[in-house]
Amino acid sequence: MKRSTKTVQKSAGKGSRAGARSSAAASFSFDSATFVKRLLVAAPERAREVLVRRFGLGTNPERETLEAIGDHSHITRERVRQIEAAGLDSIRASKIFKESAPLFEEIATFIEKLGAIVPEDALLSALGKDEKSRNRFRFLLVLDSSFFRERETNDFLARWHVDMKTATAIHNALSRLYTSLPDDDVLSEGELLDRFLDELKEVNDAYKNEEVLKRWLSLSKHIGSNPLAEWGRVTSPAIRIKGIRDYAYLAIKRHGSPMHFSEVAKAISNVFTKKAHVATTHNELIKDSRFVLVGRGLYALAEWGYKPGVVRDIIKDVIEKSGPLTKDAVIKQVKEARFVKDNTILVNLNDARYFKRMKDGRYAAV
Repeated sequence: MKRSTKTVQKSAGKGSRAGARSSAAASFSFDSATFVKRLLVAAPERAREVLVRRFGLGTNPERETLEAIGDHSHITRERVRQIEAAGLDSIRASKIFKESAPLFEEIATFIEKLGAIVPEDALLSALGKDEKSRNRFRFLLVLDSSFFRERETNDFLARWHVDMKTATAIHNALSRLYTSLPDDDVLSEGELLDRFLDELKEVNDAYKNEEVLKRWLSLSKHIGSNPLAEWGRVTSPAIRIKGIRDYAYLAIKRHGSPMHFSEVAKAISNVFTKKAHVATTHNELIKDSRFVLVGRGLYALAEWGYKPGVVRDIIKDVIEKSGPLTKDAVIKQVKEARFVKDNTILVNLNDARYFKRMKDGRYAAV
């Protein structure tokens, strides 16, 4: 498989969306539980209770909605929102918050190492090992104005960033990259990264390593990859893996040559860890025009140039393309398209309803 030919630093990330999850372990000089507890002290008691419940900072890590807290406290949703906002402002105005600037800077530096803009789920997973710790870091991100959260849209996942210029450049680059991709065809990972790099001329080269590039790609809801690390539009049949026939397609493509349907089922189970019964797999292959039966139970991909049809159809196609052919020439060309015995070809070739033998020994279609 072709790898990127441009200057991309290699990373340890593997898999279709390896970059979406950070391989870097978050390590800070502070304990997040202690840090958050000290900050909460700066909020009035009622606001502190709301913040604890809104962010899941207590013994129960479940984050509650404004409505749920309002119902519990017999106040309106808007009133809860006001108390929450006032509580955050109280902490931001406190001495402890101002003294904590170096600690927030540690978080910002960590985010920069991840690429400056990171999908929300990936960032929180990198920051915290469990739900409680992730809740604490979500609270810290909301609290400090150094961190910017972009809501999920039709084009992008929810994400956090620490550099507006870089974030804007990545958004624009991803949009241009998507527009440049073919509707149904896929690209190798190297080719996709090359194209992405072409769109990133405004971005600092320090960010341009493979892990960061994949993490940025994971921001897009329109670009994706399959288990073979092929990339394209998520609407492409080769990327949108829905069932056995899609896994069968990937299995045969990975193999690189025709496969028996029983071997396809085995490959689906072994390579993609998906349960695939032999009979079910065979039925799916029969139904899908991407597959062509080229021998007894053997299936190839239509994109390789194989055409559907019985041996008689292949003989006819060969003769129509090349003109009258000798017996040996017919056998040779048909066997390039079908895995059949010579005798099977000869039986069909000698059927006078479809082919005739000329005086010079060559065969033509009737």
